[in-house]
Amino acid sequence: MLEENKVKIAYTIVERDKDGRQFWVRVGAAFVNRDGSLSVRLDAMPVNGKLQIRDYQPRDSRDTSPKEQAA
Repeated sequence: MLEENKVKIAYTIVERDKDGRQFWVRVGAAFVNRDGSLSVRLDAMPVNGKLQIRDYQPRDSRDTSPKEQAA
């Protein structure tokens, strides 16, 4: 099993509402390599070309959503 701090999640942020609300959509995962670089594996391609890479947190240990972490 991979160390938790080496696993990251790739999101794209999409504006869906007329009021400008943003939704975080998981599009893949990223892994920290030995040299500190990232390898990213995408399951979907973000249309806006933007990715947010965040540390992986198991569901039961999450206190806030990724949106709240970015604030």
